Amino acid sequence: MGFEAFTSWAEALQASAFTLWGSPVSWLEAVASLLGLAMVGFNLRVHPAGWPLAIASAALYALVFWQGRLYGQAALQLLFIGVSAWGWRQWLRGTDATGGALAVGWLRPRQRLAAGAATFAACPVLAGLLATGTDSAAPVLDALTTAGSVAGQLLLARKRVENWPVWLAVNGLSVVLFLRAGLWPTALLYAVYAALSAWGWLRWSRLAGRGA
Repeated sequence: MGFEAFTSWAEALQASAFTLWGSPVSWLEAVASLLGLAMVGFNLRVHPAGWPLAIASAALYALVFWQGRLYGQAALQLLFIGVSAWGWRQWLRGTDATGGALAVGWLRPRQRLAAGAATFAACPVLAGLLATGTDSAAPVLDALTTAGSVAGQLLLARKRVENWPVWLAVNGLSVVLFLRAGLWPTALLYAVYAALSAWGWLRWSRLAGRGA
């Protein structure tokens, strides 16, 4: 695809698709939302098809968030693309500590502590960078959701049940973040994500209990 063709494609996606609660919704945001919902559906079923959908959704959302001056979230989408490629490979060919096929399971207590400490330690650093180095619309919320999303995505890639409570917290905070940014369909999407995260937590807990 040439530069002119890419520019035309990007401009077409940025055009308004419909209006929601008085706010225009671009095709870019609408398509990214639909891809995101399909991705979570596959994740709930522990199906690797969710990963290529995650890559496509993240690429579109990087543009959405950049336009909304949520730079942490925009950068996060680029990271998601790389982590999703790794997660895709993990779900297809990954192994556990014993060399067996990667299965749904729990973190050990020490691993949970380490993951939580690393996530919370990253929040003030990231918030400071966003506050001083950008014109971020909400540096603290942006930092919290960004750090939590990285943790959740890494845990998801390794099929750890704990990814779902992490996503539940992240998605709840994201609803507030996106409402403040005027991204109404994305806020609605993340409210749905929060409900699906609770469902995923229950479903994967049962799978882990059966050794799936």
